[in-house]
Amino acid sequence: MSLLSEERKSIILDELNRNNKVKVVSLAERLQVSSETIRRDMDVLEKLGLLTRVYGGAVKRGYQAGEPPYENRQDLNREAKQRIGQKAASLLQDGDTILMDTGTTVLELARSIRDRKRLTILTNSVPVASLLINAIHNHVFSGKVIMLGGELNPEQQSSGGALCESFLSAFHVDRAFISVGGVSLVTGISDYDLSESMVTRKMISVAKEVIVLADSSKIGVQAFCQIAPLEAVDLLISDAPHPSSWAAELEQKGIAWLEASDVE
Repeated sequence: MSLLSEERKSIILDELNRNNKVKVVSLAERLQVSSETIRRDMDVLEKLGLLTRVYGGAVKRGYQAGEPPYENRQDLNREAKQRIGQKAASLLQDGDTILMDTGTTVLELARSIRDRKRLTILTNSVPVASLLINAIHNHVFSGKVIMLGGELNPEQQSSGGALCESFLSAFHVDRAFISVGGVSLVTGISDYDLSESMVTRKMISVAKEVIVLADSSKIGVQAFCQIAPLEAVDLLISDAPHPSSWAAELEQKGIAWLEASDVE
């Protein structure tokens, strides 16, 4: 008995999330349907923005010309990012030392910090630093902010480069909160900007716990620059559950997954 169209599409997306690409011929054989049926399913999924058709199959949709500028990204998946930021903020403890990178989801974390005491926050994001300083000034929480030095990137509103990486070497922190361009079982976590990726890699190396903030549009995506293998991540917070096919490997690698919809 052949599977229903919606069941086939679910299988296509599940394999895409696991392997970053799918092939028409192998899917047709596996699901016992014609190649034309698989192509029609893929065409529908492409129109929904869930994949990109390529010769012989499809790949996970990502940013084809690099990631948009920071200001443009703030409006992408805003509600999901807000839920993720709230969930991440709920993990903070009084006295924590934390790193926060340049991502717009991390900015939502900064907006969500409330009623914590003696936080020490290091960041290379100008918007994050500005928001945090205003929050401390208004007694939303207490602590201090350390702006990481380096070459300023006007488009991404961040500091980076070798100087920023060197600056990070002077610290050891409890937690690093990072946002990424892609999360893949095969290639790990990745991003679109080389300089930011190198800084994030350094952040991971000086943190006791690495927490990745990634909305569902990033899951299964392989961005241009690899940051680290998935094993480097301790916890991933997303607005959706992990793909069912990821369960065994996440457990094997010791990676916890929190769904942001659980925020009360």
